[in-house]
Amino acid sequence: MSKGIKVLFIYPNTYGMNMLPPAIALFSAILKKDGHQTKIFDTTYYATDHGIDSDGSKEEGLNVVPYQKEMEKKGLRMKDTSWKDDLKKLVEEYKPDIFIMSSTEDMWELGIRILEEVRDFKAKFNVPVLAGGVFPTFAPEICIKYDLIDMICVGEGEEALSDVCKRVQNKKDFTNVTNLWVKDKNGNIQKNSITKPVDINKNPIIDTSLFEEARLYRPMAGKVYKMYPIETIRGCPYTCKFCNSPDQMKLYKGLGHSFFRKKKMDLVYKELKYFKDVHKVEYNYFWADTFLAMNKKEFDAFIEMYKEIKLPFWMQTRPETINDYNISKLAEVGLHRISFGVEHGNEEFRAKILDRRWKNNDIIEKLKIPHKYGVAFSVNNITGFPTETKKLAFDTIELNRHIDADNANIYSFVPFHGTPLRTMCEELGLIKPETITKCLTNKPILNMPQYPPEEIEEVKKCFSLYVKFPKNRWKQIERAEKNDKEGDKIYKELKKEYLEKYMPKPDADPHGGAEDFKNVEITTSKNKPGHEDGLDYH
Repeated sequence: MSKGIKVLFIYPNTYGMNMLPPAIALFSAILKKDGHQTKIFDTTYYATDHGIDSDGSKEEGLNVVPYQKEMEKKGLRMKDTSWKDDLKKLVEEYKPDIFIMSSTEDMWELGIRILEEVRDFKAKFNVPVLAGGVFPTFAPEICIKYDLIDMICVGEGEEALSDVCKRVQNKKDFTNVTNLWVKDKNGNIQKNSITKPVDINKNPIIDTSLFEEARLYRPMAGKVYKMYPIETIRGCPYTCKFCNSPDQMKLYKGLGHSFFRKKKMDLVYKELKYFKDVHKVEYNYFWADTFLAMNKKEFDAFIEMYKEIKLPFWMQTRPETINDYNISKLAEVGLHRISFGVEHGNEEFRAKILDRRWKNNDIIEKLKIPHKYGVAFSVNNITGFPTETKKLAFDTIELNRHIDADNANIYSFVPFHGTPLRTMCEELGLIKPETITKCLTNKPILNMPQYPPEEIEEVKKCFSLYVKFPKNRWKQIERAEKNDKEGDKIYKELKKEYLEKYMPKPDADPHGGAEDFKNVEITTSKNKPGHEDGLDYH
């Protein structure tokens, strides 16, 4: 067998989406285990003129505790070099044997721009390009049409990437690799079958050395921590129509398998302990869609396991999954913050359009629990759903007024491919099947006569003000919705008052303090050998 190949991951991303992609870190670990070399070109800290600063827009909209000063204190800032120059230099020096691009839908067009810069190298050395992630999985017909794309991964990538790299290494044909659609030089497409879901308990610990040091830090509640993503569950048992989980489950159910899987707790512990002892992680980020989709035995095993880790952590879950028992236990072992998906405040609309069937009173009562045990939480909301109106959006505001959240945010609905609501939008003529959507925090993509984009933006702009200020101020807030001279003046005054009265102060360090990450130079991977929402596998 010939020696391993050189793999270059391409990760199109914008500043503000700070959590490192666990899928790429996992794939890197798998490929290194197979004897290959890996590097990454990650655009997170570059000025790429694509979309907007995700976390930054949330800060501007009063949805999160301000954190930019903390980022600057720790030396985390945008690069001042050209991404195009840095990419070309990396490619010329590293000479990859394959490009693997991992992309979400909203970053796809940026990914194609990146690949355009390596077009000549690709052609000269006949280097294949494999694209994967949630977008290629659910819109393969769109992705495979791009001339720079030679193959796409549909579904999970662990086995497909390992197989295709071995074949490139041994100069063998890879047109029949499972989970791949492969395009030949004449444009003919081989659509291979999808294998059963992988056994996540056989995966190695993710390779965070792929990423430069700056990518290991993330803001949380106004502070910045060295934070790693931890997998406990893959998939989600719920069927929210704005999410791709239902279609993901349907994709694998057709093969006779369930996509929803849980990782063994002893393996979760092994990973947590390794990150704490070796990488000096300060904060754990459990990225399961619904962290508390556990039975009592599994939950109690987590509590016993985590007692030894003793690091603050974040999780996301649904209001109906919590109770006094589990929150009190989680608080004892380090639960710092929770994000709850509420999404909409009108019960009938929420059930019919989103397939979320809980009552508002039940949500309100459940969300009284975290603060009883000193746990801060945020509430996630969405507006601009198909058939929604501005009046219905105010039901979301009203529900949030009855919830004492530390932060409440709101996004524009985005009809991503692979979600039931995307299908609904196409059927209603609100979007064309070939249209590629943009970032969650970007301008609304749907133009609905009963709830036009400008009204959606008005709700988003003043959402936090409506939630926190007394109703006798609502006329003033309504005027602040307008983006004219008077509206902007009122908004600035209200924003200042909000920050003084209602915005939570940055959390005290929940684990006693860590050394400042000062003046870390954010370099490209070429300068630091061995340092490097993803081929998506969830």
